[in-house]
Amino acid sequence: MACSSTAPPMMFSLLAGGCAGTSIDVTLFPLDTLKTRCQAAGGFTKAGGFSCVYRGLGPAAIGAAPSAALFFATYETAKPQAAGLLGPEAPEVLSHGAAASCGESLACVVRVPTEVVKTRMQTGRYRSLREASTTIMRTEGLRGFYTGYCTTLCREIPFALIQFPLYELLKTRWERSLGEPSPWQGACCGSVAGSVAAAITTPLDVARTRLMLQQGQGGIASTLAAIYAEGGVRAMCAGSALRMSSMGLGGFVFFGIYETSLRLLTGKE
Repeated sequence: MACSSTAPPMMFSLLAGGCAGTSIDVTLFPLDTLKTRCQAAGGFTKAGGFSCVYRGLGPAAIGAAPSAALFFATYETAKPQAAGLLGPEAPEVLSHGAAASCGESLACVVRVPTEVVKTRMQTGRYRSLREASTTIMRTEGLRGFYTGYCTTLCREIPFALIQFPLYELLKTRWERSLGEPSPWQGACCGSVAGSVAAAITTPLDVARTRLMLQQGQGGIASTLAAIYAEGGVRAMCAGSALRMSSMGLGGFVFFGIYETSLRLLTGKE
């Protein structure tokens, strides 16, 4: 488990992470759709408003399990390795942050292609997974599926650097004060960590959405500058309330299911 100094077997992390990733992406998909439409250059209504909020669920569901499984398997494996490299005097937050960064880097290899397809379907550019996949491959090639890859890393790594050390810190504080947290108590810690990380990284998420929709201005810095020129801080924080709500609820479901699945797999009461 996350608080333990001993990493769970990789297969358990893969299975528990896959269950958690699928659950969160499917249950909170409508919120993600609304957030994406708020961030689109044409605005919420033009991007689809409140209609067809489940459009794009297919690619999201396909990518959820493998990307989350890759993340957690890497994260749990890298934590003790990072702690060993950094030495016993290094704060735990450093090893947790390093492990989370490694996990996100690998997970994005799977996540980004499904995010590209999902995002374009959510905003009405394509109506089916088949149409989206064949059109992107025909017009942009394999590279098209990785549009916004670097921007996604620029969003996911800071998010992970905030979320996972904070999650681990909250669980450690809880354990010291009240004993080992139950799965639902760990889920509460994940909810708080997810909301805080979401609030801080929203501008990066807006830039990523624009680039995946081919509405960016080249790179992440120029896209952020264009968004700021378009509407100032308000434009850079578009969809922040929905993102914080989604990541808060998502953190609760994600970490709750991960902790529960891991306990069931390891036979821990």
